[in-house]
Amino acid sequence: MSAIVLATALAGCTVKLAAPEKPITINLNVKIEHEIRVKVEKDLENLFEEKDALF
Repeated sequence: MSAIVLATALAGCTVKLAAPEKPITINLNVKIEHEIRVKVEKDLENLFEEKDALF
């Protein structure tokens, strides 16, 4: 009996998908800094020069 009631209740539900009327605008501020990579590379280079026995 409860299954019939549940099925009847779910039959009345609908899901609608539609594209928005206005275009979606996404504003992104992206800042990429290459300085960090260069610093790490130089630090590693200095480390390898100082301690040749590592590799």
